[in-house]
Amino acid sequence: MHQPVTRSSSPIAVIGAGVAGLCAAKFLLQEGFDVVVYEMGSQIGGMWCYMNDNGRSSAYRTLHINTAKSLTRFSDYPFKDEIQTFPDHWEVHAYLEGYTDHFDIRRHIRFNQHVTAITPRFEADRPAPRWQVRTNAGDIQEFETVVVATGHLYLPRHVPEFRDFRGQYLHSHDYKQPEPFVGKRICIVGVGNSAVDIASDVCVTADRTVLVARSGVVIAPKQVFGMPLTNISEKLNHRWVPARLRQKILGNLIRMVHGNMSDYGFKPVTKPVHPTSSGSVIHDIAYDRITVKQGIDRIDAQTIHFVDGSEETFDVLIGATGYDIELPFLSPEIVPVEDGAIDLYKRMVPPDWPGLYFVGFIQPNTGLPRAFETQCRWLTEHVSGRAALPTPSIMRDDIAAKNAWIADTFHTSPRHRLEEDFLRYADELRRDAREGRRRRKSAPPQSGSPSQDAAE
Repeated sequence: MHQPVTRSSSPIAVIGAGVAGLCAAKFLLQEGFDVVVYEMGSQIGGMWCYMNDNGRSSAYRTLHINTAKSLTRFSDYPFKDEIQTFPDHWEVHAYLEGYTDHFDIRRHIRFNQHVTAITPRFEADRPAPRWQVRTNAGDIQEFETVVVATGHLYLPRHVPEFRDFRGQYLHSHDYKQPEPFVGKRICIVGVGNSAVDIASDVCVTADRTVLVARSGVVIAPKQVFGMPLTNISEKLNHRWVPARLRQKILGNLIRMVHGNMSDYGFKPVTKPVHPTSSGSVIHDIAYDRITVKQGIDRIDAQTIHFVDGSEETFDVLIGATGYDIELPFLSPEIVPVEDGAIDLYKRMVPPDWPGLYFVGFIQPNTGLPRAFETQCRWLTEHVSGRAALPTPSIMRDDIAAKNAWIADTFHTSPRHRLEEDFLRYADELRRDAREGRRRRKSAPPQSGSPSQDAAE
């Protein structure tokens, strides 16, 4: 078991014991900080805990990871050799349980503690606020540093027009298994990973399955030439391989296996998109188990009118329409949520609120653990006092530049507001950490700040 060093400092609060929260806690513990992890449920794992009693897991019974286990692991804690290449949610949760115990995180977790408010408290002689964390039990504890790691895949985004449907409606978040839908006519709206997984799950026993893809999509196979496609893409993930060349090579591999997406009824893609991963949906479409439609014109009771002029009657409408970000414990004046995203410096810091950090609010093109580790390395540089942040105005300019790059590079959608090319993002964080260390040397931390306390 890993034994962290001991650092005398104020404790740090981590909100959430999912993948991001566990990663943040482990890195902070290794730095020697005292850490308090608040988890609203009785188990660790977040969305990977099937039927999690915190109500926030979107896992369904047949869920498997989309990136191979070699890329969906923490750098210092591998999956066991006997685990399949694309582990299911039970195996991922067991892996996270092992990680939690190996790094002695569990004793720092306060289970069944729902954080209801995080509020700043200012002192006249202190430039940075202290943060008061309040729970549903009425407990209040004060911290100099708070790390929010609650995730962004638990609050279903509902399309208002779906209220007109008079059959059974549910969001993909609430889908768990196919048995309740045997023999029914099902329309699934969306073309992300959950949408295609659910379509393949129900189509074998449903009477009719229609998949509505309102935007262009690239559906990537899980394996090419007998190896995971993500492993091939990782071999191309080098600084000397231009991003456009990587995309071209991967695009050609996908077309070699799946052909052109338009041949299956999907709209063409005009800008880079986050690929959807599936080992089965293309075959189900080819076998006429699933029919693709490009959009809904209107809904009349249980009849759905599509943009191609056709209409069908359905028993069930499943909205795989994504998720909204929710921060109910923070005032919107501190961190406003707009258009499905929050504006954070390097995806982690609200410019005007020292001591408040976020981990996990990204959508990377790699396995989440390695992306979160990259964030946590940057986080510990700053929380430890080795690096300093730039001025709030510089941070806001950086956020604006990031948003402009996202708008110029990807399709305009809430899903892509969180998009990050991992190689680009990791380089960005490494550069900023180096600059932060130079900033620290040129401008020592102000008295009373968490960094000052940690550095001493």
